[in-house]
Amino acid sequence: MPSLNGCHSGRRLFGPHPAGRTQRTLLPFLLLLLLCATSHAAGQTESVHVVLYAEDGSVLNETTVTYQWIEANLPIHGDGITHYYHQGPVFEGDKWDQNETTNFKDKGAVKGTNVRDLCDLVGGASPGDDVMIHAVDGYHVEFNYANVYSPPQRQGPIVLCWYDGETGYPPDYFAGLRLVFFSDDNVFGNWDMHECLPLKSQHFFGDLKPSTGGLSVRWVDEIKIYAGGYTGEQGGPAKSMPTQTPESSQVPGFETMSATIGLLSVASILRHRQRQMRRRR
Repeated sequence: MPSLNGCHSGRRLFGPHPAGRTQRTLLPFLLLLLLCATSHAAGQTESVHVVLYAEDGSVLNETTVTYQWIEANLPIHGDGITHYYHQGPVFEGDKWDQNETTNFKDKGAVKGTNVRDLCDLVGGASPGDDVMIHAVDGYHVEFNYANVYSPPQRQGPIVLCWYDGETGYPPDYFAGLRLVFFSDDNVFGNWDMHECLPLKSQHFFGDLKPSTGGLSVRWVDEIKIYAGGYTGEQGGPAKSMPTQTPESSQVPGFETMSATIGLLSVASILRHRQRQMRRRR
């Protein structure tokens, strides 16, 4: 007579098989492992690589500095109390929202260092040059010389922030190192962007709605100065230069890919062990 649950005589009638129990026990651990690997692949940065490229793509000068060195040696912007804001897209009414009425994005009570001062560590930029702010996940934005070195008052200095008054320094400052515009009224709005930045440096949500939130790059790992201007693709992962440094040649997401392959291998081993246990029964 068939046994309960379709099992043959002599097999366990109630409860899960040991292999199934093992899989359920390991599943949360594997998911946590994948989450940690993903966070490591694209997460907080504690140093920035600054590099000056010649027009032919060769490296003229470069350096890497930690936020601790930056704080101790360069002028500080912000007091850790005053909050600064960017603006997200406006979906009703005037998309530029000239009076700055809605969808403010709080970037925190931050402190940081003027990008201009960081550029000067490798010789600085000159008129006609572009400055790229690059993140570990490949996202990047570019600004011309004037917006970095002589910004309008309503734009304010472009600041690389390494401290937040509520969370402290990286890695506790989750978004750091982060780019924030220190506008004169503490809000860098969409109309400020319209009035201060050339079209090539403006950010649009869905290519339609202006949004300065997209200029507040988090997890910054590199500042690149391009003599004569940057001519690569905008927004997405930057095209490789002829000469790369160890800091800039890492492929974003490599750790995640490796972890995923490892998890698939573990899952395959578990399935193999489960089949072996079934054969023994």
